[in-house]
Parts: sequence; C-alpha cells; structure tokens
Amino acid sequence: MDASVSNMVSQSLYLNQAQTAQQAQMHIFKEALDSQQQQVTALLESASTGGQMDLAAEGTLGTQVNTYA
Repeated sequence: MDASVSNMVSQSLYLNQAQTAQQAQMHIFKEALDSQQQQVTALLESASTGGQMDLAAEGTLGTQVNTYA
C-alpha cells in the first residue's frame, strides 16, 4: 500500500511541475506573439502612409507632375 501512495504522490508532483513548465512556455509564447503583432502593425502603418508625396505648392519644378510615381 505504501508503494501505491508513494507513486501517486510522485505522479502528482510530476504533473504539477509539468503544468508549471507549460504555463511558463505559454506566457513566453504569448509575449512573442504580442511582439510580432506590434511589429506587423508598425510595418503596415508605415506602408500605408509612406510612398505618396504631395506635389510642390510653389516654384517652377514639381507643381504639375508627381515624378515620384
């Protein structure tokens, strides 16, 4: 009877340690996903705002044709 109680306690401790390790891994995974989300969001924002420059408002060059196309 002592062996079965000892085995149950050992398995319980092992499962507790495994659960703690899994929770730590999930926390790190969520942090990595959040970091990637921030990077992708910044990349998409920079792609949607950049590239199109306004025509010059005064002067002889750049007031009629946008040469950055």
